[in-house]
Amino acid sequence: MRYRMTVIGTGYLGITHAACMAALGYEVLGLDIDVDKIRGLNQGELPIYEEGLGELLRAGLASGKLRFTTSYEEAGEFGDVHFLCLGTPQRAGGFAADVSQIDSALAALTPWLSRPSLVVGKSTVPVGTARRLADGLPEHVELAWNPEFLREGFAVEDTLHPDRIVLGVASDAAERVLREVYAPLGDVPLVVTDYATAELVKVAANAFLATKISYINAMAEVCEAAGADVVRLAEALGHDTRIGRRFLGSGLGFGGGCLPKDIRAFAARADELGVPLTFLREVDAINTRRRHRTVDLARELVGGSFTGRRVAVLGAAFKPNSDDIRDSPALDVALAVHRAGGLVSVHDPAAMDNARKAYPVLGYAPTPQDAIRDADVVLLLTEWQEFTDLDPTALGTPTSIVDARNALDPHSWQAAGWTYRALGRPALL
Repeated sequence: MRYRMTVIGTGYLGITHAACMAALGYEVLGLDIDVDKIRGLNQGELPIYEEGLGELLRAGLASGKLRFTTSYEEAGEFGDVHFLCLGTPQRAGGFAADVSQIDSALAALTPWLSRPSLVVGKSTVPVGTARRLADGLPEHVELAWNPEFLREGFAVEDTLHPDRIVLGVASDAAERVLREVYAPLGDVPLVVTDYATAELVKVAANAFLATKISYINAMAEVCEAAGADVVRLAEALGHDTRIGRRFLGSGLGFGGGCLPKDIRAFAARADELGVPLTFLREVDAINTRRRHRTVDLARELVGGSFTGRRVAVLGAAFKPNSDDIRDSPALDVALAVHRAGGLVSVHDPAAMDNARKAYPVLGYAPTPQDAIRDADVVLLLTEWQEFTDLDPTALGTPTSIVDARNALDPHSWQAAGWTYRALGRPALL
């Protein structure tokens, strides 16, 4: 059976899922309450930066397989399978996840589900959410939980070529439907489990990843105190097959709309369950300390005060190949320098518009060269290839650079006359 699908919520996850399902040949209807966003999507305008997604969106529209609406009634009548792709931001005034968008969407959709339907949650939620939602659905509507594992910058690849699919189901019928839905993806490892385990998979994976990143950044702190080199340390650790080299890149730490808020929400939910995950608090604290250390290192390089000093900031997005500035370490550092009196000039290949709207107090430059010109110190804060490919001999009079991502070749920069400093590495390399 070729199911017709709806995707409720057209943020980063929703747009990607809708466009990819249409690319697999399904008829897909995306829904959002934002009228302007829906108008733009129906015209093929992608509101986010994601490699390959714009082409996929426009191909789905052109084929007639994909369209978007603001009507829950239309979505209820159209779909056999309804994917919930709503945001779960950090709750105001606390660390727990705010699931009100999911609650509101499901409340608006359910009255229009007049025939047997499957609602599939993909959002990252506190464990126990799926059972609560399932208990509130009518008998002819079933719930499943199918967490997403998308990496920004690789979302299309991760959707069409996933490394695993997790199905949290309460019946054989729901499992059968989802197996059929994902059958076009081919031979993908598929884990079938209960609601609670499916909910935990995503937050547990994010917590593990965040812990590994903060671990090597804690080692960077030790290296700075001992005069050791964290890059060489990570290289040596990575040869141990029990540890592996991936995500042992020390630097400014993680950010974005998922990892920071997910580990905080996970810790908050674990506290509610009586199983405190206190180590996650330290993971979060280490991550924050790296931002402070970057500011301190830059201040040291300009003589102890930012007042009146020109500071070039390379990077605004929280990671390369994205325009996402949510909890961006780069912008966090830029704002701290600005508040301390620095004259900040930011450049980013994709996130300039988002950064300008959110932080108009900062200065912005059209090119990295313009940002660097006449700077007293340069801060590499997002490791875009455009920045790592810069030729230090072609950037005018050498000054100081803080490589907060350990992404540059220190020897070429030092040979060109620059004062090179990096987190977790000795001053002279």
